[in-house]
Amino acid sequence: MTIAAIEHDFRKKVCAQVQLEPAGRSRYRVYTPFHFNDGDHLVVVLRQKNGHWELTDEGHTYMHLTYELDEKSLYQGTRQKIIANALDAFSIQDIEGELRTEIRDERYGDVLFDFVQGILRISDVTYLSRERVKSTFMEDFRTYISERVPEQRRTFDWHHPQYDPDGTYPVDCRINGMSKPLFVFALPNDNKTQVATIALHQFERWGLDFRSLSIFENQEEISRKVLARFSDVSEKQFSNLYGNRNRIRRFLDEVLAGEG
Repeated sequence: MTIAAIEHDFRKKVCAQVQLEPAGRSRYRVYTPFHFNDGDHLVVVLRQKNGHWELTDEGHTYMHLTYELDEKSLYQGTRQKIIANALDAFSIQDIEGELRTEIRDERYGDVLFDFVQGILRISDVTYLSRERVKSTFMEDFRTYISERVPEQRRTFDWHHPQYDPDGTYPVDCRINGMSKPLFVFALPNDNKTQVATIALHQFERWGLDFRSLSIFENQEEISRKVLARFSDVSEKQFSNLYGNRNRIRRFLDEVLAGEG
């Protein structure tokens, strides 16, 4: 099929605004009216490889998403599931961060339609609902702690085996190996902060010897009254995870070394 015929099929199956522009040997930039939420257009390239035509984003989609998101988060938890589902649904390959799909049986327009839909679906990770963002925060928290603290020195979703066998007063992560264990709380909202406040009060009543670390999703969104009560019983706090990774790392390193 000629390039003119391919362009015609693109316009017929996708939309009349699709245009092809030469961009090298057997390589064409595919211009479409589709764009990301910030107004930037999707990057789609038609190129010939090993005798077959394929569509590729040449790594642009993930690069664009990292303008708003941490790159690691694309391969973890909820966001990873959204991306994996989109790749599977639209038969797109992820080759080291480059999205590709081969055109078979001269289905040029159909494949372009699916490729664009797949990229738009993947970009939905920036549109996660508030509840899904919270679940992502918890997943990001666990991933971060797992990377910084050896497995034998951490226990997620810990509760005291003697005083609290039913897990009424949970700790998101208990870090051991020091004279005093470190109780780490991940706090995405007012409700979780209030639960942590109650737990810390109860630990004091039980006479537990411990230290505490609290990491907020966004401390600015916590009610002033809730935060004030929590601050009375909490030791070390960080206002958010994403902007304080290095500070949290230094704190954890000191604690793990027995210096904190």
